[in-house]
Amino acid sequence: MSTENFAICEFCDTVHRRAPLAGRSAARCRCCGAVLYRNRRSEPAVMLALALAALVVLLIANAYPLMILTVGGQSSEATLWQMIAATYRSNVMPIALVAAATVLLFPLVQIALYLYVLVPLLRRRVPRLFVAAMHLLRQMQPWMMVEVFVLGLLVAVVKLGGMATSSAGVGMWAFAVLTVLLTALNAHNLEELWQRAEDNERAA
Repeated sequence: MSTENFAICEFCDTVHRRAPLAGRSAARCRCCGAVLYRNRRSEPAVMLALALAALVVLLIANAYPLMILTVGGQSSEATLWQMIAATYRSNVMPIALVAAATVLLFPLVQIALYLYVLVPLLRRRVPRLFVAAMHLLRQMQPWMMVEVFVLGLLVAVVKLGGMATSSAGVGMWAFAVLTVLLTALNAHNLEELWQRAEDNERAA
């Protein structure tokens, strides 16, 4: 019996028979309510392009200053790493660690996982740790908080406007672009990648 007519919930492993969907609706698991699949196609090539672009932008965001402050004719600027280091030295280590994880580590790991999965799939292969990588991708999506960080930086720029001349640096604009790229990447349906992996295994 062909498995193309069935969908397996990634959260509770319940097997469902596929049914046609109308419009942009989504099928949900009867047991846990998780989304099984949506009525749209996700192109792995497009996802790979988004992941590569996100990786480049993430590197730029960490290499260039986030904010530039000018007080009394003197300018100062700070990168993300400098801000995290300053927070760490201010006896608020937990905040520094959370910021480093949610703004740098998690996005980097997520992008790496997408590349690990997408490159072999587009070459008609299935990576060895495909199942573990896919489950980890699903679990990491709620922890992507780059947009919250960008919003906090914008608020800081506005607040500091009364005390100094502040402007957004290249790093902040890069984080704004990264937010758009990761949002577009996470909007794609991971279930399509499961189907592509199954097709590659049958063709092998």
